[in-house]
Amino acid sequence: QVQLVESGGGLVQAGGSLRLSCAASGRTFSSYAMAWFRQAPGKEREFVAAVSRNGGVTSYAGSVKGRFAIARDNVKNTVYLQMNSLKPEDTAVYYCAATRSGGSSSRGVYDYDYWGQGTQVTVSS
Repeated sequence: QVQLVESGGGLVQAGGSLRLSCAASGRTFSSYAMAWFRQAPGKEREFVAAVSRNGGVTSYAGSVKGRFAIARDNVKNTVYLQMNSLKPEDTAVYYCAATRSGGSSSRGVYDYDYWGQGTQVTVSS
């Protein structure tokens, strides 16, 4: 298994930027494709971005494509989500997730085996 801890959330004005980090425990980080999901109050958890095991392939939800970027560092056992041009609609709890069997094309919450505790991102207008 892998344990995931998110950090970097906070309050930012519309148009601003935040960089989220997800630190993974253990020595098998590169065995997992990684993703970010988010969940706003009263809404289902939704896919944001995913990255392949070696970092070479990424995928994004249409709502964030061109604004967000996912990356991973397999030496530091960390996955990042760079969020630019933030909008109030991006306000949510952001979760890091890992899948052993899936890949960067996996977009369903059921595809992922391990989850972090989440970090709050609030974008004010």
